[in-house]
Amino acid sequence: MSNINRRNFLGAGLILGASTLIGKETPQKIITSTSDFTPPVIAFPEKKPLKVISDRPPLLESPRDIFTQAITPNDQFFVRWHMPDIPTYIDLNEFRLEVKGSVEKPLLLSIDDLKSKFEPVEITSVLQCGGNSRRYFAGTGPATHGVQWGHGAMGCAVWRGVRLKDILHMAGVKGSARWVGVNGLEKPAMEETPKFFREMEIDEALSGELMVAYAMNGEDLPYLNGFPLRLVIPGHFSDSWVKMLSEITVMDEYRKSFFMDVAYTVPDNDCECVVSGSDFEYKRKPIAVMKVKSVIGYPTPNTVIKKGSRVKVTGVAFDQGKGIKEVMISTDGGKSWSATELQKDYGKYAYRPWIYQWEPKVKGEYTIMVRAINRIGNIQPQVNEIGWNAGGYQYNAVDSVNVKIV
Repeated sequence: MSNINRRNFLGAGLILGASTLIGKETPQKIITSTSDFTPPVIAFPEKKPLKVISDRPPLLESPRDIFTQAITPNDQFFVRWHMPDIPTYIDLNEFRLEVKGSVEKPLLLSIDDLKSKFEPVEITSVLQCGGNSRRYFAGTGPATHGVQWGHGAMGCAVWRGVRLKDILHMAGVKGSARWVGVNGLEKPAMEETPKFFREMEIDEALSGELMVAYAMNGEDLPYLNGFPLRLVIPGHFSDSWVKMLSEITVMDEYRKSFFMDVAYTVPDNDCECVVSGSDFEYKRKPIAVMKVKSVIGYPTPNTVIKKGSRVKVTGVAFDQGKGIKEVMISTDGGKSWSATELQKDYGKYAYRPWIYQWEPKVKGEYTIMVRAINRIGNIQPQVNEIGWNAGGYQYNAVDSVNVKIV
């Protein structure tokens, strides 16, 4: 890990970040609206300067212009933790991944075990927070609960590690097993706070696509992105991609938990949204697979462009793994649409880059919009068509940026 001692990473890094945010800056006024708050941009260890939504737990947002790249660099990859108590010291000589529960042979696996006793695999996949783009819900309805992310709580990386099913096969899953639970080393500040515990059905855990990753884009996992291990579930929102993975528990029965039954849930209906009444009057279900989505990386909002310039509008699109069929673009606020040029295909779970050559000939204000369509016909909804939910999850409406031609 270059010149930073990863094992004492947070002690030197995040404490400094906290002092920068809290100790040296005194708010000049009480903030009463999210529109009054501009997140500071600070470089945490192993990261370039990113928007700091919170420093405890760390919540760092990637800039929009990162979506001009198919693979998100580690030092610009977003950060999302749930609990404030994150280990400041990890000794790989002592660290073990525990596999327990309804298995024939409980395991305690070191990082060296994972690298030497199992076949290594790689997959390129988008990692997206379930609340990514949440703040845009406020454009068409009530504001939602949760962190008011822009589009920057997502990224795409090449993950390397071990198939979860291979680990479970080594442990010997009992015939009575129906569920697999996972949790990591982050802890709540108070005992009364629920632990971050996630579950999946045994068939999903044994599917072969889920991975226990120890590397990201050819390097050890960055500390803030889950070092030394994190679960990778391609095509799914990141809430179950548990960081600092430390325990895998095979269970015969489902275990009710806050982060499965309350948080990260939406109404259990066709639109996964509130049709009438209150959000929590509905039967709930956890969010799972991602929805088709495209985002503009360049130009960024309020860019000033000279008339007659050749503008290469760029961005990325993705879905739950069905594959992107086309990305359409409008430069007149949605009155007409044209096809973009899809670029290299990095795999069904990865970003699909796209470009569009635009030569504006008239001065004025323009709204550029994009919408993706996947191979099974799912299409991004217009902003006024997006289904609202109180948690602000799964936002995937048409993206737009306003630019000025001079």
